[in-house]
Amino acid sequence: MKKSAVHRSIDGIWRIESPRIIAGLARMVRDVGLAEDLAQDALIVALERWPETGMPDNPGAWLMTTAKRRAIDHLRRNKLRDRKYEELGWEIDRQHEPDWDEALDDPVGDDLLRLIFTTCHPVLSAEAQVALTLRLLGGLTTEEIASAFLVPEPTVAQRIVRAKRTLAAARVPFEVPPKAELAARLSSVLEVIYLMFNEGYAATSGGSWIRPMLCDEALRLGRMLAEIAPDEPEVHGLVALMEIQSSRFRARVSPSGEPILLMDQNRALWDHLLIRRGLTAIERAERLGRAFGPYLIQASIAACHARARTASETDWVRISALYDALSQVAPSPVVELNRAVALSMAFGPEVGLEVVDALMQEPSFKNYHLLPSVRGDFLMKLGRKQEACSEFNRAASLARNEKERELLLRRASESAAQ
Repeated sequence: MKKSAVHRSIDGIWRIESPRIIAGLARMVRDVGLAEDLAQDALIVALERWPETGMPDNPGAWLMTTAKRRAIDHLRRNKLRDRKYEELGWEIDRQHEPDWDEALDDPVGDDLLRLIFTTCHPVLSAEAQVALTLRLLGGLTTEEIASAFLVPEPTVAQRIVRAKRTLAAARVPFEVPPKAELAARLSSVLEVIYLMFNEGYAATSGGSWIRPMLCDEALRLGRMLAEIAPDEPEVHGLVALMEIQSSRFRARVSPSGEPILLMDQNRALWDHLLIRRGLTAIERAERLGRAFGPYLIQASIAACHARARTASETDWVRISALYDALSQVAPSPVVELNRAVALSMAFGPEVGLEVVDALMQEPSFKNYHLLPSVRGDFLMKLGRKQEACSEFNRAASLARNEKERELLLRRASESAAQ
């Protein structure tokens, strides 16, 4: 295998394995910044060795073993020859191939869940909490996180650096908090899991439109959280949303990887077990008898799509009403853009276009490719094809995901030809 191909493989493996490695190291060294540095050291060793020696049979275990040995070396260099060092040394020497998933047997002992609650500690601002956790747990680049927040990349980089320093200085414990403190940190944890899922559902950049393993990890964490906090309707709402969205994966891309939009998907390919799980989670939330929050509203929107046997049977009037409710409890430009789509489907493209035109001067949308993409769709339906072509081309120039860019350029070409 060529060196460049090996490096691409390592990059893919790193995206999958790095959250577990960083979480495991953070439990050892009690410092998330140091844990990330040690994990990166292991990655560098892999980049140097694997092109020459070939990839090991279990690359994740190899990376974890290497990183853990680096952690012990760090403790030795700092003269931490106390009981902690003896425990760690015994643990790594007692077995040749450690079972790094052993700790996952305890549902609240999961290192990844501990990492989320650690990096979502109140000592950090909400923005810093989410940015740091997505970086460490989701394996996202600062560019991808900046895109998710619609903010400049240097802003995200500064948040992450400061957050790691703050956690280290405050000696934040690496643990799931006691029940009395759980609610205060829950909203940030939910936002992290939600953004992690979204990055997997529609990748910001790269050559693949979806990253199912990232979605699977977010969904696994959400399900665990629902068992820890069963009386929180928004937890069940988020789980329901992720279950239903995950049901579409087989229909979401073509065999060659091209995106297939919701209205064009073959609904026979949807996973009805996941849909039923999502609807059950909505029912669990509703039985708690509390007001709907943003995740439960979004899950209800997803349920409208899931219940429609065909695209033409979709209850767009109800969906637009749910988006009205969402814009009240969680107003944002992105929600408004989605509301415009729902309004256009329920009442005509001219109604949606009016809402979108009001967003054209929104600063956070300056480089947001979905705004011209949606506007182009409305213009096409109104017969304004040259304007639509221009919007699709602009959207393609802003899109960083290769498959999405190809789709937008194809739509631009089709609108120009008509």
